[in-house]
Amino acid sequence: MKRMPLPSTTPKRRSEKRGAPDIVAAVDLGSNSFHMIVARTVSGQLHVLDRLQEMVRLGAGLDDGSRLTRPAQRRALDCLERFGQRLRGMPTGSVRVVGTNTLRRARQAGKFLTRAEAALGHPIEVISGREEARLIYQGVASELVDEGPRLVLDIGGGSTELILGEGREAKSMESLHMGCVSMSEAHFPKGRITAKALRRAVTAARLELQPVAAQFRGGWQVAYGSSGSVRSIGAVVREAGWSGNRITPEALEKLRDALLSAGEVGTLKLAGLSAERAPVFPGGVAILMAVFQELDIPEMRIADNALREGLLQDLIGRIQHHDVREQTITALSARYHVDRAQAERVARSAQGFLEQVAEDWQLDEEDAAALSWSARLHEIGLAIAHNQYHKHGAYLARFSDLPGFSRTEQALLALLIRAHRRKFPVKEFAALPRVPARRARRLAVLLRLAVLLHRSRTDAALPEMKLRVQKREVRLSFPRGWLEEHPLTREDLEQEDGYLRAARMRLKVAAA
Repeated sequence: MKRMPLPSTTPKRRSEKRGAPDIVAAVDLGSNSFHMIVARTVSGQLHVLDRLQEMVRLGAGLDDGSRLTRPAQRRALDCLERFGQRLRGMPTGSVRVVGTNTLRRARQAGKFLTRAEAALGHPIEVISGREEARLIYQGVASELVDEGPRLVLDIGGGSTELILGEGREAKSMESLHMGCVSMSEAHFPKGRITAKALRRAVTAARLELQPVAAQFRGGWQVAYGSSGSVRSIGAVVREAGWSGNRITPEALEKLRDALLSAGEVGTLKLAGLSAERAPVFPGGVAILMAVFQELDIPEMRIADNALREGLLQDLIGRIQHHDVREQTITALSARYHVDRAQAERVARSAQGFLEQVAEDWQLDEEDAAALSWSARLHEIGLAIAHNQYHKHGAYLARFSDLPGFSRTEQALLALLIRAHRRKFPVKEFAALPRVPARRARRLAVLLRLAVLLHRSRTDAALPEMKLRVQKREVRLSFPRGWLEEHPLTREDLEQEDGYLRAARMRLKVAAA
């Protein structure tokens, strides 16, 4: 029997097909501000060409049901249309756009995200808090020399990230549910600043910090703060001459006195504080005071870089074949003791099938990556139990921390693992928007066929097979006589046709 030629399990990158882009961009859809940075890559280094920032206050636009109000959506879309004008014409894969805390919390945000993507002209990834922390650290570390273990703090509009790392590696990360917008709204309504309100705000922040404080209290030599709140506080204490280019506990006490002296945001007259930042400034100060107290920080340096620079670093890594997602898949496979040989067999066959149908089913390099990753992890659920291991595996993929993956990518990975055997989970696919559902369903079919054909778990050669598709019909052709010699496979394929009919698809098997 002739063995079917099998491609590598590592999918081709966009840069192999189109050439690496010279200009790249990152957009950070934060809870307080939207940021965009555009840079040129020269010999692997980034040279910033353009920066844009707008105070959108998306986090303040969540109603009591955690839905984005129409005014908040309008503010965001107007900003993204302006950003989109700058990004127009940039090729797919050269721009990364991420949403953070507010978009993580927002309910029924699908229609808004569709309109937002149309305004930008590029897809939006909603990332987890720990992934946000990892990217923040990448951005901060990219501007620093190696100086030993460091603590990085980022106070955003809706969340606060804490990271311990060394060099370019983030080793411990947490994302806390407090930010300058949420803290200001909760404790300084209508901009009033009182001693009692400030004390309560600091106490609330310390309570949020206490479960993780021991983890971040030691083990570092220098502390850095990034993003708008810390930079604004740093600018104010520097302009006032309270601590030079660093923030100290003594400077924060003087800043506290200045806030109480003003009494309300409208009368704050602090050099270094912009009018746009002022409404959320007290909340940021309260959080930073709590961090200094809980973590015993003697001083904090100010970092210029933050999440958007980390996004660019991560994007360049993908272009240069250093995709952290590949490392994540390998680590997860090792953690759950996946049968690597079997995973590789399935991955190679699945990729072989994809190459045959990619044009007809309009599947691209990102689809190839998702298929490869799901094939390599399709058996992780066996670490829990053999019975319904596909469901256990889907749970692990869905709820584990997977560095490099957006929530959408992680959900797709979990769905493909869930769908690789037994009954086709029609309801789970139906819950997705139409186009992503169609893409996911097609990838699931390819994975299911690859798993089925490697049921023997051996290196026995497979025949040369031809896979053809037409809309919802899948036709798999074998050399004449092969199926008669392998009745178990023929029976499995007949059963698979029954499973696929539930998804309104048909599998037809024939001799070539």
